[in-house]
Amino acid sequence: MPENRSHHGRGRTIRLAVAIIPATSARPAAEPVVFMEGGPGGDAFDNIPFLIGSGVNRNNALIVVAQRGGLHSQPNLACPEIDRFGVKAVGLRYDAPSTGRELVRAAKECRQRLAAAGIDLSAYNTTENAADFADLRRALGIDRWNVYGYSYGTNLALTYLRLHPQGIRSVAIDSIAPPTVVNLPWTWDSAAEGIGEIFAACEAQPRCKSRYPHLRRTLDEQVRRLEAHPLTLMAQPPAGGNPVKVDLDGGALVNILVANTVKAVDVPAALDELAHGNPERFARARAIDVSTPIGTFAHGLTQSVACAEWVPGYSERDLLKAGRRNFPGWPDTVLAQAPQLPFEYDVCRAWNVPDRTAIQRVATFSRVPALLLSGTFDAKTGASWAHVAAATLPNPTSVRIPGIGHWVVPQSPCAASVLGSFLARPTAPDTGCVTGLRPPPFTITP
Repeated sequence: MPENRSHHGRGRTIRLAVAIIPATSARPAAEPVVFMEGGPGGDAFDNIPFLIGSGVNRNNALIVVAQRGGLHSQPNLACPEIDRFGVKAVGLRYDAPSTGRELVRAAKECRQRLAAAGIDLSAYNTTENAADFADLRRALGIDRWNVYGYSYGTNLALTYLRLHPQGIRSVAIDSIAPPTVVNLPWTWDSAAEGIGEIFAACEAQPRCKSRYPHLRRTLDEQVRRLEAHPLTLMAQPPAGGNPVKVDLDGGALVNILVANTVKAVDVPAALDELAHGNPERFARARAIDVSTPIGTFAHGLTQSVACAEWVPGYSERDLLKAGRRNFPGWPDTVLAQAPQLPFEYDVCRAWNVPDRTAIQRVATFSRVPALLLSGTFDAKTGASWAHVAAATLPNPTSVRIPGIGHWVVPQSPCAASVLGSFLARPTAPDTGCVTGLRPPPFTITP
């Protein structure tokens, strides 16, 4: 593929890795499914087992693309510098200015290395990414295909549908991040929705409500307490290995909840344990990053997209206001950092790519049949954002799966069934299994 199509064939080229997994059916459908990975920057190939396990290739061949900049494609925009910082950061104050300076230093080192290799970081954006998929369909000689994306892949899928509608039979988007609303303040809205849904589900279960009353108050108290008096302790990483030093402050606690590294069914019990002097569940979740493989996540793609498409147009004050609106009374040191994207304004000043918001923050209008899947416990891309995407898609089927977090299909047999039905009949999928679904029972400790 061209690295930058605005150079009209005069610039560098890049190589994308593509995997094609045959359908398991003896009589597969003619139209394959192309998968769009999240992140941006995630390893699409690493998720092939989840896609196969969910039956995505039962009746359709499955095409998985390592997006531009991703692992297995060339160049790979991995940032081992940021990975190594992440390993170290588990023992640092999450939102301390000194931690932010170390993150920015790692990002600068990565950017300088990639730029020195001749990589045009401004070309690693959603517009070029979408054009890659359009060119790939033609290169493979496919007349029509179905598109399935999750998380950032939904942003990419909607952009692709808007700019390259030819050859698209249907679009399924899972854990939805509409291009028109993705920005840093939006992360606090999603966090409040997902965490609030967990608390509401506990309230609706008599045993959980009785055992863990006032969960929101408990969370508020623990965020304030840990931010004022962080805990430093040893914890064993979930993947095993020797215990490591972790720092548990208010910002770290919130991001553990948003990242779902303490599973939703365990959150009430974990908060209760924390309030009674036992931080073990959260401490182990904080230690998870020490097991991160170095050099597999394409942070360069993450930052090139985020800094061009998500960050501009909203100030650090806007982010703080969104945090205060959703979580009044929390310390400003917590609320000043976007969940999952701490110190992003500082990182983006160092990453220095052009503002693309006018190009990217555009609604997609299309009559192509669309399936919108959301999990009610999703604190990264709140379930309510599906209505933003659906508003300009006249043929949507919108499904909310109770009790599921980010990336619904691999976690919900019902959602996987709905996706399979949609791929078979995009205008009339069977959503009957959703009726009567309830969140699973929460963990009840003595």
